[in-house]
Amino acid sequence: MFAHRLTADPVELAFTDRLGGVSTSPYDELNLARTGGDDPAALADNWRLVLDAFAPDGASLCDMQQVHGDVVALADPDLAEAPVCDAIVTDRTDVVLAVRVADCVPVLLADPAAGIVGAAHAGRLGVEKDVVGATVARMRELGARDVTAWVGPHVCGSCYEVPQAMQDEVASVEPSTRSTTSWGTPALDLGAGVRTQLARAGVAVELLGPCTVESETLYSHRRDGAAAGRLAGLVRVHP
Repeated sequence: MFAHRLTADPVELAFTDRLGGVSTSPYDELNLARTGGDDPAALADNWRLVLDAFAPDGASLCDMQQVHGDVVALADPDLAEAPVCDAIVTDRTDVVLAVRVADCVPVLLADPAAGIVGAAHAGRLGVEKDVVGATVARMRELGARDVTAWVGPHVCGSCYEVPQAMQDEVASVEPSTRSTTSWGTPALDLGAGVRTQLARAGVAVELLGPCTVESETLYSHRRDGAAAGRLAGLVRVHP
């Protein structure tokens, strides 16, 4: 169920894999997507299993309607719908923040001493717009000072082939993203871009997840197309 589960007291965080859920083929097993072709009842059951394991005290899920932008929302479990954004932050102890991916870079952030956490979704456009930098800035507005980041599973620079023009466009904004596939064609390393942006914001990276394309226990849209489910990054401040 969890590819990684870590504690930085009082902060708890995890990245899921695709194992231990109830979704059937082609989404088997632990698909945590918001939408798509999977059975909605299976998606609901998968989330129940994850939250029962991660937050058995009944903390509320606060997730996002992700749109590949740089908007950062403040978590509010009383909202009727999840906010349209690509990052979410909180200083509350009664919520679990969630980010969904299937090749994009999931980033969990925390200042344990201040009790402030965040979750960000950094795809190609999110890296261009520096969504992680915007997330760190919003956390600091809440009072965070010493922020640490955990970067979850994402497509690596050896697997993310792109047209030359696209590589040039992104690398013109964030040069560290320029990469080459293992077969010698232009590529982007979004994880490298995210790490550079976090360093620029004064944030240390404690974890770098594996490549989603290369691991069959993780979801990858680039590998599986529409048959790909979604994994999640989860973070909370424990009461």
